[in-house]
Amino acid sequence: MIKQLPESEGSALGFEITGKVSLEEEKEWIQKIEAVLENHQKACVLVVLSDSASWGVQAGFEDLKWVMSHLKRLDKIAIVSDSKVWKWLVAADSPFAELFGIHEKHFEHADLNKAWQWIRE
Repeated sequence: MIKQLPESEGSALGFEITGKVSLEEEKEWIQKIEAVLENHQKACVLVVLSDSASWGVQAGFEDLKWVMSHLKRLDKIAIVSDSKVWKWLVAADSPFAELFGIHEKHFEHADLNKAWQWIRE
């Protein structure tokens, strides 16, 4: 399930992901980000991942396809998770994201407020 967080405002969007994301949920999530991009040059996205967060193959492919076609429209991505795997994935991916002007950073759940502050800077 993907739930938009109430702290979302302007070009800063926050989402909480729990369980397996379906293709329909992925498409709804993309529509919410695209709606923000209608009024803002770039979007900053904060994603809080539960331990059970996962994507089906179709949803994951749709996400990757959308991100690849919108690289210049993303400014910051904050991944909030206590998982060491996500921490490692963000550390491995962030240098590549920087090549496209996307700032990507990992935060632990205890630092959620810092993550919001960072994407709003």
